[in-house]
Amino acid sequence: MAINYKQIGEEILNVVGEENITGITHCATRLRLEVKDREAIDDKKVEKIDQVKGVFFNAGQYQIILGTGIVNKVYDSLVQNNHELLEKETTLEEMKKPSNPIKHAIRTLSDIFVPIIPGIVATGLFLGLKGVFLNESVLAFFGTSTDNIPEFVLVLLGVLTDTVFAFLPALICWSAFKKFGGTPIIGFVIGLMLVSPMLPNAYSVADINSGVEPLMAFGFIPIVGYQGSVLTALVIGLLGAKLEKILRRKMPNSLDLMFTPFVVILVMMLTGLLVLGPVLHFVENGLVYFITGLIKLPFGIGGLLIGFLYPLAVMTGMHHLFIMIETSLLATTGFNPLITLCAMYGFANAAISFAVSVKAKDKNVKVIGTSAGVTQLLGVSEPALFGVTICYGMKPLGIMLGCSALGGAVLSLLNVQANSYGLAVILSPLMYIYSSYQLVTYIVVGICIFILSFVLTYLFGVPKEVMMSEDEYLGEEQ
Repeated sequence: MAINYKQIGEEILNVVGEENITGITHCATRLRLEVKDREAIDDKKVEKIDQVKGVFFNAGQYQIILGTGIVNKVYDSLVQNNHELLEKETTLEEMKKPSNPIKHAIRTLSDIFVPIIPGIVATGLFLGLKGVFLNESVLAFFGTSTDNIPEFVLVLLGVLTDTVFAFLPALICWSAFKKFGGTPIIGFVIGLMLVSPMLPNAYSVADINSGVEPLMAFGFIPIVGYQGSVLTALVIGLLGAKLEKILRRKMPNSLDLMFTPFVVILVMMLTGLLVLGPVLHFVENGLVYFITGLIKLPFGIGGLLIGFLYPLAVMTGMHHLFIMIETSLLATTGFNPLITLCAMYGFANAAISFAVSVKAKDKNVKVIGTSAGVTQLLGVSEPALFGVTICYGMKPLGIMLGCSALGGAVLSLLNVQANSYGLAVILSPLMYIYSSYQLVTYIVVGICIFILSFVLTYLFGVPKEVMMSEDEYLGEEQ
């Protein structure tokens, strides 16, 4: 049966109230409404509308979870030929602007790193496949060894697996310039200068057996390349974009094309290599050591803490901060244990949605639970988190937090760690294919956490009203 998007939009307007809406936009999965009176909206009536998978109110926004693809069509049906709503149309960026400066900074970090995630995810998969391809046991099965692999094949594999991290500062500078209103290609050039092959390679300098020493400027400033350095590239990108915007306003039009890039590149290259680079690289290494130390706390305590805190970070939007730390870990160590300890949140969250769906008698709740669970398995957590887990009280939330923490502790004890990021739940095992132990252990723990969350929710976490049909619930209310 075809979905009537126009009818869905009209029903939403009837419940929310067109005059109650002061701003309207949408993201990938949710219709976002700024409203005058949140209390005037009956959540249960909204949730019973076809295709609605849940609702929640956050940061002044009434958000209706519809799902990828559906939300676009419902939104179009709402604003089409409705001049009053068109006048209230806003942008996601404007609506997302948080008053809290910490949240704003974290959101900015996310906007910088999101564009480069596909490259790092692909590189992680290449690393996993390389680990399988060069595994001695696998090669022995085919009657060969690494000594028999042609050199050009090894070089091509190296190009696939090493390029992104070798030029990571260039990618970050490019994205930061783009985010802060600079010219992205200027940022990219500055980032390339931070990893110029004429500079001592950072990885070689860090290896005491390499014999490579940093260049010394003025007798006390070490100059090295910043391969894998995230924080240095991030700050240089921010300052460079701001400097360019200032110069664009001051520079005469006849000189702008030539001298603005000249000054920006010169100033930021010298600043990066002689001033900020040495300081920020030290700070970044300290952050990586701290997180690594937390992860390696005995008895899985670090994994327990991170597994418990990560879902809470997702609820508040603070989880975007994890992206920068994961990128630093990958660039400096080649592995990402942090995402591993956070990953069980997705398994637990999906299981709760399916458990609620199975035990519910209300057809609408069944559809919402199943849809949210499938969406979570594919990596989008909001429908399950806000439409089911939080929606049905403290018991499902407590089960999710507990199972996420337990999974993190177990994975920490077993020393499981990914070699990429950006893949969730069903696709996440691809981050562990570089080792059979890592892959099997991760899958087994993930399945166990899923089953445990499902059983606990099914037995103890489904509220009474969900286990009654709509007629029974209405009768009891009367």
